[in-house]
Amino acid sequence: MQGVIPEHLALSLVDIWFQDEARVGQQGTLSRVWEMTGSRPRLTRQLQYNYSYIFGAICPQKKQAVGLVLPIANTQGMQMHLDEISKYVEEGRHAVIVVDKATWHTTSKLNLPSNISLLPLPATAPELNPVEQVWNWIRQHCLSNRAFKDYEEIVDEACKAWNIFADQPNLIASIGERQWATL
Repeated sequence: MQGVIPEHLALSLVDIWFQDEARVGQQGTLSRVWEMTGSRPRLTRQLQYNYSYIFGAICPQKKQAVGLVLPIANTQGMQMHLDEISKYVEEGRHAVIVVDKATWHTTSKLNLPSNISLLPLPATAPELNPVEQVWNWIRQHCLSNRAFKDYEEIVDEACKAWNIFADQPNLIASIGERQWATL
């Protein structure tokens, strides 16, 4: 299942990408807010269970981000995301995508584009994937302390949140840079 970097490619032609998914929905995130000392601010937290997933990938060296908002995290969604990332890999270059070991990342049912290889992280080391910090940033700046009226609003707000993040190339680089992932 996992792609192999073709031998004829020099490391200078390889881009390191990081990929992950995050659930967004009515069981949202609460975050800290500024308030007068001694007061107890009220924050919104829903109890319904509508949600969608953001499939996100970043390439810190290219300062690029590619995302899809999908109704479920599964092999089909992962395939769609890999196909989309493939479109952003420059002609003549190869993308090594660092992923966790979710079943839809490691299945032989994936049909990897020829310009992509997957590199799974150790099962016990999600902190090695900087996209985890992307989700923290998106939740903190765009999605926390919110109530969504329905599924369509969840999708719309997830798309807006991803686009706000993706439109900041320097933020992509600063969150995503890892010395161990430098070629």
